[in-house]
Amino acid sequence: MATNSGSHPTSTSIVSISLSSIKDSSVSHPLTLTASTNNPRNHSKQKPLSLLSHMLCFSQNQNQNQNQSMERLAFSCLFLFVSLLAFADAGSIGVNYGRIANNLPSASKVVSLLKSQGLNRVKVFDSDPAVLQALSGSGIKVTIDLPNELLFAAARSKSYASTWVQKNVAAYHPSTQIEAIAVGNEVFVDTHNITRYLIPAMKNLHDALVKYNFNNDIKISSPIALSALQNSYPSSAGSFRPELVESVFKPLLDFLRQTGSYLMVNAYPFFAYESNSDVISLDYALFRENPGVVDAGNGLRYFSLFDAQIDAVFAAMSALKYDDMKVVVTETGWPSKGDENEVGASIPNAAAYNGNLVRRILTGGGTPLRPKADLTVYLFALFNENNKNGPTSERNYGLFYPTEEKVYDIPFTVEGLKNYHDTPRVPVSGNQHVKAPVNGGGGVSKSTSGNTWCVAKGDAGKEKLQSALDFACGEGGADCHPIQPGATCYSPNTVEAHASFAFNSYYQKKSRAVGTCYFGGAAYVVTQPPRYGSCEFPTGY
Repeated sequence: MATNSGSHPTSTSIVSISLSSIKDSSVSHPLTLTASTNNPRNHSKQKPLSLLSHMLCFSQNQNQNQNQSMERLAFSCLFLFVSLLAFADAGSIGVNYGRIANNLPSASKVVSLLKSQGLNRVKVFDSDPAVLQALSGSGIKVTIDLPNELLFAAARSKSYASTWVQKNVAAYHPSTQIEAIAVGNEVFVDTHNITRYLIPAMKNLHDALVKYNFNNDIKISSPIALSALQNSYPSSAGSFRPELVESVFKPLLDFLRQTGSYLMVNAYPFFAYESNSDVISLDYALFRENPGVVDAGNGLRYFSLFDAQIDAVFAAMSALKYDDMKVVVTETGWPSKGDENEVGASIPNAAAYNGNLVRRILTGGGTPLRPKADLTVYLFALFNENNKNGPTSERNYGLFYPTEEKVYDIPFTVEGLKNYHDTPRVPVSGNQHVKAPVNGGGGVSKSTSGNTWCVAKGDAGKEKLQSALDFACGEGGADCHPIQPGATCYSPNTVEAHASFAFNSYYQKKSRAVGTCYFGGAAYVVTQPPRYGSCEFPTGY
């Protein structure tokens, strides 16, 4: 879901940040403290580029032997060329263009904005004709979306899938450079039980692409939330939820392998930090300098929560023998504003997360587990969207205001990184400690100095809440006995109150893992005990 300028040190510079600004990292924990430009993994790749010119000039100026000088010059130029090619193979940055707002600029103006910022990849959540037409001839690659509500139709009917591709792909491609179709979004957490339609829909859409001879240009995948993981700590122990392995993930990964596609993943370190700010280092969440934390399972050292989350997905795929599968991060971001209980939502933090992430991706290098896996990452989101429901943060993930003014100034290109640096945070006084995790879901542990609860959003609507309530008390395995007639939490007898209890039960049973307080957008995390009559909400099971 979602977001200072100045002179940035060169790739060989090390930003000095006081260790007092980093929570005690002497205790090994899953949420590796963060690294900025000084991430040791990045230095090994960046340092030769920035030192090379100096080393060459020095050696050439001091060399008295002309023949040796010419030989060295030829070798040096070749080495520099190869190094630059390695830089060119670094990751890629795109942006999610959401439009749940009534004050956004026209699609044509948005395309101009994207081009002016050097953003050459965009992801949309539908296939709106005005947007696809505006992108025509722009050179911007686009990922379109078949919404969750159309999965059933696309799965049931090859004819429907073919017609959809004809109207939404063939009518625009290749002038509009459609490079992927996201089939649904976070289908596994959708409360309408549409998971079983996912693979058939993907296959029918792929057959339609083959019909139009687009299957080599356009890939099909489906974004998953991290809640699809059963375990994610340590990262090396990453695994998918067992009930999804045979029915969904093996067929999905088989399909992606056969079609040369990749797994789409939505990852939000903000959610982990928001719910466990007493346990997770802010520096670790924001890619800032830190000593790193070793994964006890494989001995790898992590410098950011983002890397740990992505490696948990890689490990989950490896456990199923899909080591060759690529990952594209289709959503990640940080809100610039939030409610009082949304810890960490601020402009400085959003700027640091997104700015440091851009630098992390564009300077190359994969994750500790997949060091050669240069990532494509889509920031969420292009604009603040004023019509989104939920907490304040939902409306403040944008990189830009609807006026096209930047919410904060970060670069999106390698060239822009030359003049960028993150502003280190001011150390927070007080007794801060990092504890080892109690349980590993999503790399988030139980809080040791405060609790969090999951409650229903009152404005989500009765139908959505009821559907999510049914899931929590049924397939979700929540303890719903206390909200039965005559039980301690039956009163008040409202859908919101009952859903809140069930959501919280599910959330606590899942050890407050990332993504377990979502329910299709019908729930959110609070830091104060919920009050519904005399009912007491548990903080653990």
